[in-house]
Amino acid sequence: MPGLIKQQVLALPRSLKRALVLALDTTLCLFTVWLAWCLRLEAWLVPDALQLKVGLASIALALPIFIRLGLYRAIFRYAGWNAMMAVVQAVAAYGVLFAAVFTLYGVQSVPRTVGILQPLLLFVAIGGVRAVGRFWLGGVYRRLLQRRHWPGVLIYGAGHTGRQLARALGDSHEQRLLGFLDDDDRLQGQSLDGRPVFAPRELPQLIERLNATDVLLAMPSASRSARNAILRHLQDLPLHVRTLPTMAELSSGKVTLNDARELDVEDLLARNAVAPNDLLLNKHTRGKVVMVTGAGGSIGSELCRQILACHPECLLLLEQSEFALYEVHQKLQQQCLQMEADTRVIPLLGSVCDKTRLLRIMCTWQPHIVYHAAAYKHVPMVEHNPTEGVRNNVLGTWMCAEAAQQAQVPHFVLVSTDKAVRPTNTMGASKRLAEMVLQALADQGGPTRFSMVRFGNVLGSSGSVVPLFRKQIEAGGPVTLTHPEITRYFMTIPEAAQLVIQAGAMAHGGDVFVLDMGEPVRIADLARRMITLSGLRVKDENHPQGDIAIAVTGLRPGEKLYEELLIGDNPQPTEHKRILRAHENHLSWVQLEPRLHALLTCLDADDVLSLRQCLLELVEGFTPTDEVVDWRLLTQQSIAAKGPQNVSSLQTAHSPGAAYTQVLH
Repeated sequence: MPGLIKQQVLALPRSLKRALVLALDTTLCLFTVWLAWCLRLEAWLVPDALQLKVGLASIALALPIFIRLGLYRAIFRYAGWNAMMAVVQAVAAYGVLFAAVFTLYGVQSVPRTVGILQPLLLFVAIGGVRAVGRFWLGGVYRRLLQRRHWPGVLIYGAGHTGRQLARALGDSHEQRLLGFLDDDDRLQGQSLDGRPVFAPRELPQLIERLNATDVLLAMPSASRSARNAILRHLQDLPLHVRTLPTMAELSSGKVTLNDARELDVEDLLARNAVAPNDLLLNKHTRGKVVMVTGAGGSIGSELCRQILACHPECLLLLEQSEFALYEVHQKLQQQCLQMEADTRVIPLLGSVCDKTRLLRIMCTWQPHIVYHAAAYKHVPMVEHNPTEGVRNNVLGTWMCAEAAQQAQVPHFVLVSTDKAVRPTNTMGASKRLAEMVLQALADQGGPTRFSMVRFGNVLGSSGSVVPLFRKQIEAGGPVTLTHPEITRYFMTIPEAAQLVIQAGAMAHGGDVFVLDMGEPVRIADLARRMITLSGLRVKDENHPQGDIAIAVTGLRPGEKLYEELLIGDNPQPTEHKRILRAHENHLSWVQLEPRLHALLTCLDADDVLSLRQCLLELVEGFTPTDEVVDWRLLTQQSIAAKGPQNVSSLQTAHSPGAAYTQVLH
């Protein structure tokens, strides 16, 4: 029945609803005049003509003020703080006039205290009616009943950010704030904004007693090592942990629930980012013409963002994918608007293997420095397409470097990888050979100073394991590992891009810079931490009732268990504590050039077996983990088995680069 009445009230025309509220306020004016009179005389009186006249005077004063100040434009079921403030202002204005007439001026036979009591009673009555209307019509009572079943949230951090987040949670219709957690002994046991502050050691009891299910980390200024210590404490508890961005990311100063996000892997790594050296960042970028190849990739696009923040005169974006180029160009244009920068951002379509195009671009724009980030970097993909991988990574680097020399570009920086060290796959061998090309060219001298920067996995790049794990967890698992003992170095994309820029500023020519990646991370441990910090349990032999299983799929072709950053020993420190300078052996240009031409012959013929042999001879330490089969041999065998009538279909099925990656067992 109450629900039916509510539906009928909500279905009434707006004009009729306003008339009902006017009638209700009129009744409240009469009632509060009578009640004020009774309170003044301390007796319940029968209303008389004098009280009715005072009531009519109250109506005559109140309703015009209420209409003027918009009390009848508010919708009761959505009335909030602003609507209540409007009631306060309207009743205050009315109270001044009513008290002036019946208290200051006075009316015969009317107690002067009625002029004070009645506006106060009217405020309580009108505010109460609107609160009841919001509670009933707005379904607040139903939400209060449902609230018991909402996730119970604790905010870790009782500072300014935590209190802002608590206020945002107060308006949430999906989560129930239980209180704060804080390591400060002075705050524990106290109350902030009506919410208790607990000690983190009480968490196991709070999970049972208060049904806590979620923790929000509200410590944007804490160091990464401090956050990691907290996460280690939380990871064994059945809690879903989310975090707020850093203070730099919370630039608006106002914290909302939308700022809370799932934990990224950088939140799980005990590594504090080192502040960049502005002198090194700006040395080859500020006020200069800068060119980035592979500008649409994950590393290239972040390089562009970091370079743009240094206010270059012009930023040249070279990319062979039209969509990727369009996307990064639009984002950089938006960044320019936000920074109010006058940098020209020029999108250039082209391949790094097209020397004519490269030379024309460099001669036209005369860049001060080229950051060469264009590469095919996915190990399995390059294993399946070795000729294209080597062509792009080796020939592309060679053509780009020679174009830079001929255009007299002062500086050239190659973005390399830790997989170039004692490679076990074609991608790593191609990147090491690209390094050797630059080292040999640097030995010859010339107008261009070549250097290369080698680092490991970057978080959030295309192919990163973290987004894959998160999708698998959201889908209910299993989380897939290629090997239970596999480890990797990790670094955030912004930090890697900044270090690449700074390393290039320290180059003397032929330098191989190695970034300090911190401690390697065991991927199985990372997967377990991501599962447990999502509020779920790992399903294994010891916990068959767990939520998410971890499945081992086996190493992919060319994949290593452990990555290295150095070929030789004794790396030398540089001006930056996170950047080391390596000294590694390489061939001279006289020795390397004829072998590169032999390599090109293999590429042009799409001769995978000869290509593999060239890489084995050129790249020291290259130990491929699989044996390839040339597609042409497979084709000939298939033709012999099935007859010459199938030549056309077989050649299509075993097109260049399609079958040579099959492993011989």
